[in-house]
Amino acid sequence: MAKRTCCSDTSTAVSPPPISPESQTDRFNNDFLLDSFLHVSDFDSINTSFDTLIESRSSDSDKHDLIQRALHIGSILLEAGKRSDRKRSLFHNAVVWPLPPDLTIKVFALLDTQSVCYAAATCSFFQKCAADPSCFASIDLITSVPKVNNGVVSSLIRRAGNALQSIKLGVLPPSTSPLFCSSEPLVYSIRNSTDASGVSWNDKRSRQGKESSILTRSCLSYLSENGGAPGARLRRLHLFNIERMDNAALSASLSACPSLLDLEIVGLHVELRQTLESVSKHCPLIERLAFESSKTGRDDGLKHPTCYEFVHSCPNITTLALKGFKLHDYKARMLVKGLRKLKIVDFSTSYSFTGAFLKNLGANGGGKHLEVMILRDCMHLKEIEVEHFMGAVLAGEFECLRHLDISNREGLASDGDWFRRCYSASFIPIKQLLEERPNFCLVAEFPKGSYIDVEQPTPGDLNSDVSLASQFSSHASDGSFLMSASDSGSDSGNEDGQETSFLTYDESSDEIDFLST
Repeated sequence: MAKRTCCSDTSTAVSPPPISPESQTDRFNNDFLLDSFLHVSDFDSINTSFDTLIESRSSDSDKHDLIQRALHIGSILLEAGKRSDRKRSLFHNAVVWPLPPDLTIKVFALLDTQSVCYAAATCSFFQKCAADPSCFASIDLITSVPKVNNGVVSSLIRRAGNALQSIKLGVLPPSTSPLFCSSEPLVYSIRNSTDASGVSWNDKRSRQGKESSILTRSCLSYLSENGGAPGARLRRLHLFNIERMDNAALSASLSACPSLLDLEIVGLHVELRQTLESVSKHCPLIERLAFESSKTGRDDGLKHPTCYEFVHSCPNITTLALKGFKLHDYKARMLVKGLRKLKIVDFSTSYSFTGAFLKNLGANGGGKHLEVMILRDCMHLKEIEVEHFMGAVLAGEFECLRHLDISNREGLASDGDWFRRCYSASFIPIKQLLEERPNFCLVAEFPKGSYIDVEQPTPGDLNSDVSLASQFSSHASDGSFLMSASDSGSDSGNEDGQETSFLTYDESSDEIDFLST
C-alpha cells in the first residue's frame, strides 16, 4: 500500500498559481484609472461627460447597459469606501482611545448590560473588548415593559461563561418604592401593563410578535448546561414578574446555583413552601432572601417542617423579606429565632400573625442581632403586642435595633376587638425613647382623616425638648408619624452639644418639617 502523503510535505504541497504578466498589467491599469478618477475635482464635468457618453450610444439597449454598468461600479466603490472607513475607524479608535484593551474591558465590566451592548455596536475595537466574559459577569435585563426573550438571556449567559456573578431579569414597574419606606407591591402583570407612551402591552403584542418578548419557564435553562458550569459561580439572582415560571422551573434553576448568596423573587407563580424547600436543598450559602407573593394573602402552604429545614440548612441568612404571605405567629417566630445571624426582617403586608412572636424575641439565640424590622400594613398586627415590644426595647433588649416600621393603612388591631382599629402611636413613650435610644428610627404612618384634633404648637413650644416629645405622640394620630434622632449631647449652651432631632408628620394635605437644634 502506498504511503499517504503528509500534508506538511513541502515537496508535494500545492502552491498558488503564479500571477501572469497580463494580470499584473491589468491591475496596474485599474489602479491608475481609479486614482485618476478619484482625483477629479470638477464634479460637474463628470456629469457632463457621462451625459455625452450616453448620447454617443446609438441604441437604447447600449444606453441602458452603460447606465447599469455605471450604477454597478458606483455601488462597488461605495461598499469599498465604507469597508475602508471601518478599517480606518478601528485603527483610529485603537490609537486615539486613551485606554489599552485590558483597562477598557475593566471599564465595560462596570457598566450595565444595555450600555455594554450599545458600546459594542459603535466600532470593532469596542466590540472586541466587549466580547470579554467579564463584561457580562453582572447581567441586568430589568425592563419596565417586556422586551427580552429566552434567546437574549441564553446568549448573554453564554458570553459570560464561568465569569457569571449576577442575573437580574424580568419586568419591574418604573416607579418603585425605596427600601424600608413603603409596602407598595412590585407585583406586575404584563397583560395589564402600560408604559410611558400610554400603549398597553396587549396592543403591542400584535406588532412585536406574540412570543418575541416574553420570558418563559425555561429562560434560565442554560444555567444547567455543560454540567451546570454557567450557574456554578452565580452569587445573585433577582427575578421579577416572570409570569410563566412555576415551581418546577424555579427549582431547576436554583439547583444549578450552589453558590447563590442573594435571591429575590417578585410576582412569580411559585409557592413559599416549595421555594424554601428548594433554597434549603440547593443554596446552603444564601445570605439574603426576599420573596414577594404574587397572590397576597392566599399563600398559606408554609409548614412547620419546612421552616425547621430552612433555618438549619441556611444558617447564614442575614436578610429575610417575606411579603404578602399568610404567616402565623409561630412560623414567624421560628424563622426569626432560628436564623441566628438575622439582621433585617421584612414581613410587610403579611397576614395572620398578631405580633405575639415578638415576645421574648431577643432572648436565647436569634432575634438579638436584629437591626431593621418592618411590619408595615400587617392586617392583624395588634397594638398591645407592639406596645410590649417597645417596652422590651426601652428595657434594654434589642440593642442592635435601629429601625422599626409599624405603619398601617388600616390601623393597628385592638386587643379585645379586631374591628376596632388604632390610628395613633401615642402608646409609645417617645421622649423616653429619644433619650435612651437616640439613633432609633420609628416609622408609624397611618391614613389621613383618622386622627383626633390636637392643639397647634406655638413657636415657643418648638424650643422645648419636653414639649417636642409630647407633640410627637399627639401628632402621631394625625395620619403619619416618622421619628428619628441622631447622637445627643448635654445641653451646655454649645450648639454642637445640643440634641438634634428630625420629625415629619402630615396634617391635612400639608407636610410640616420640624428641625429642632
